[in-house]
Amino acid sequence: MIVLIVSKAPPSLRGKLARWLLQLKAGVYVGTLSHRVRTRVWNLARESIKGGWAVLLYAAKTEQGFDILTHGKAPVEFEDFEGIWLAKTRSKA
Repeated sequence: MIVLIVSKAPPSLRGKLARWLLQLKAGVYVGTLSHRVRTRVWNLARESIKGGWAVLLYAAKTEQGFDILTHGKAPVEFEDFEGIWLAKTRSKA
């Protein structure tokens, strides 16, 4: 299963994402994709978002059961601390 969160996504990208994923609310998509399709969707999101950001969480064989990819400057910064993902809010400064 994956969770994809996008900001400032153009309507064309939102439409393409809706082909493969369920949109829970504006910019939040979930679904189950193969590795190949997940990679293509991620690349499409990264190439289409201009001035926004994207975060992809996907199932992986890790301690927490998922891994994270980011693009752009999301309001939350993710840090891998000895195999555990930690999230911290970016400061405004």
